[in-house]
Amino acid sequence: MRTRAVALALAAAMSVVAVPAASQAAVPPLSAVLAADEWDQAEADKLFVQWLSVNEPRLAVRSAARGALQGGAEAIATFLITGWDAAILRAEQLRTRNLDFTKRMIRTHPLQYYPRVNAAGQRALVGTDEELAEFVNSGYAKALELDRKDIDDDEDQAEAIRQSDRDYVTLLSTEDPGAQVRAWAGRAVAPGTTDADVVEFFRYGWVSASGLDMQTFRTRLADEDRRWHLKSRQLVIDAQAAEKAARETAGEAQAQMREAAARAWALVGAQTGPARVAWADAEQVALRQADTWLLVSQAAGTSTSANWLTIAAASQDARADWETERANASAQAASWLTLYRQALAAEAALLEPVA
Repeated sequence: MRTRAVALALAAAMSVVAVPAASQAAVPPLSAVLAADEWDQAEADKLFVQWLSVNEPRLAVRSAARGALQGGAEAIATFLITGWDAAILRAEQLRTRNLDFTKRMIRTHPLQYYPRVNAAGQRALVGTDEELAEFVNSGYAKALELDRKDIDDDEDQAEAIRQSDRDYVTLLSTEDPGAQVRAWAGRAVAPGTTDADVVEFFRYGWVSASGLDMQTFRTRLADEDRRWHLKSRQLVIDAQAAEKAARETAGEAQAQMREAAARAWALVGAQTGPARVAWADAEQVALRQADTWLLVSQAAGTSTSANWLTIAAASQDARADWETERANASAQAASWLTLYRQALAAEAALLEPVA
C-alpha cells in the first residue's frame, strides 16, 4: 500500500506541474516596459557563458567557456562568435575517439568471457557523453579487473526483485517528465523482459537515462541561446547606429530616420521572443523535474528493497541539478526580458512627436 501511495503521489505531481505553452510567456504591460533597467550586452553574454562553463555537457565547450571568462568581455565575445564552433568540433572529435575505443573493447571482450567489460561498454554506448568518457578513462580498467577476479555478476540481484519495484518502473514508463527515463523504463518492463531487466534499470539505466535527459536539455538550450545572442548582438548594434543617425539628422529627414530607428528597435524586441519563451518553458521543465526527483528521493528513503540503493543517493543529486537549472533559466529569461523592455521603450520614444 505504501508503494502504491507513493506511485499515486508521483503521478499526481506530474499531472499538476505542467509545462506552459509558449503563449503563457506573458508580455509585460507598457508601464512596466518603460520602467525597465538598461540591458547590458556584456553582462548578458557573461551570464550565459558562466552557465556554459559549469553545465554545458561537452567538456571542450566548458573548458573554452572557462578560458573566455578569465579573459574578460572581449574574450567572451570572441568565444561566442568563433571559439564556440572550434570547441564543438573538438568535442565531436573526442566523442568519436571514445566511441571507437568503446566499440573496439566490446568487440574484443566477448560477453561470455568478459561480462562486466562488455556490459559496461554497452551501457556507455547508449549513455551520456560523460559516461562514455568515464568508460574510456577508468571504467574499462575497473570492469576488466572485476572480470579477472570473477566476481559474481550484478544480475544475481534479480532474485530480490519485488512486484512493487516493477510497478514503479511501469509508472515511470508513462509518467516521468524525462523522455529518456520513460523510454528506458518502458524497455525494462516491456513484454518478454525479466526481473534482471528491472534490476538493470534501477542500478544503471535510471541514472543514465536521467543524465541523457539533462544532457539534451542543456545542449539544446546552449546551442539555441548562442544563436540568439549572436543575432541580437548585431540587431542591437544596428538599432543603436540608426538611433544615433536619427539624433544627428535635422529637418524633414529626421522623422524618416526616427521611424527607421524605431523599426530597428522593433526587430530587436521581436528577436527576444523565442529566447524569452524557451527559457520560461525551461524553468517550468526544470521545476517539474526537481519536484519529481523529490518524490523519487522520498520513495527511496522509505523503501526496504535493495534495488533502491543506487537511486537513493542519485535522486538527491538529480534534484539539486534541476533546481540549479531552474534558477539559471529564470536568470536567463530575466536577461532577455530586460532587452525586450529596452527595445520596446526605445521604439516608443522614437515614435513620439518631436517637440
